[in-house]
Amino acid sequence: MSRKLNYKDAINEALSQEMARDEKVIVIGLDVAGGRGTQGVMDAWGGVLGVTKGLYAKYGDRVMDTPISESAYIGSAVGAAACGMRPVVEMMFADFLGVCFDQLMNQAAKFRYMFGGTAETPVVCRMMYGGGFRGAAQHSQCLYSIFAHIPGLKVVLPSTPAEAKGLLIQSIRDNDPVIFMEHKALYAMKGEVPEESYTIPFGQANIVREGKDVTIVALGRMVHMATQAAASLAKAGIECEVIDPRTISPLDTATIIKSVEKTGRLVVVDESHPRASMAGDISSVVAQEAFGSLKGAIKLVTAPHTPVPFSDVLEDLYLPNAAKIEAAVKAII
Repeated sequence: MSRKLNYKDAINEALSQEMARDEKVIVIGLDVAGGRGTQGVMDAWGGVLGVTKGLYAKYGDRVMDTPISESAYIGSAVGAAACGMRPVVEMMFADFLGVCFDQLMNQAAKFRYMFGGTAETPVVCRMMYGGGFRGAAQHSQCLYSIFAHIPGLKVVLPSTPAEAKGLLIQSIRDNDPVIFMEHKALYAMKGEVPEESYTIPFGQANIVREGKDVTIVALGRMVHMATQAAASLAKAGIECEVIDPRTISPLDTATIIKSVEKTGRLVVVDESHPRASMAGDISSVVAQEAFGSLKGAIKLVTAPHTPVPFSDVLEDLYLPNAAKIEAAVKAII
């Protein structure tokens, strides 16, 4: 049975159901308990945008506020995972990854390999990413390609409330470190979400819309821009197949290649910067594995290689949108 939830509440429900199922699941981060130990109302906040609101009232000290030190609380979560707990740690913004990258890149990602497969680190690092929220250059970046570059980290980019819940539950149950990326502009988006607990496997892309003329691979929030563009292009007789990878490490290259072999054309939509990006990575895989099927050059629709602007007008110009995707499709048709 399903009902409509927004993206933020779907994440909250996934956390609550997993904490009820397994007492080893704990939540760690800044203000996730709403300011415990202060004079104010307990559980008044629940993280920077209220995603964990209500969990402290249910699970008490398994929801832990931390000092403003990403290296400390990410490191603590990694250590707790290595000792048998299943921590879900919230890093406010993906932009802060530089403060704790050693704990993720050199420690969590390496344990299984360095100890011959005997060590497990079931830690989930949740973080917000993306533009369109007027957060300026230090709070709006799409840095998931950096995490995808590191062997040993799994990287998840849910685009809908139902995916957010199912992929987060899968992340918590996984025995490897998972980077769970939540686009802040999707938090208010509503969709059908099953009430029961369920998982969505990693490495299985979702074909959001079928088509025969052009394959569009879009990441995170860009899936919605791509489907909007595809609906408009269909009126002009151009049928686009829209693919949401859902996870970029592991990446379901088989589904993407099969689609390109059918359509002969590829547009990759990635809100991140273009250099060393997932858009570049996906296009290189297709160029290597399906070059003979291509009827034209691969097109990338990305942000420019600049910091994210704070100006409303400039940020709107900076971000990929449906019109830019339409133009790219028409260029290769």
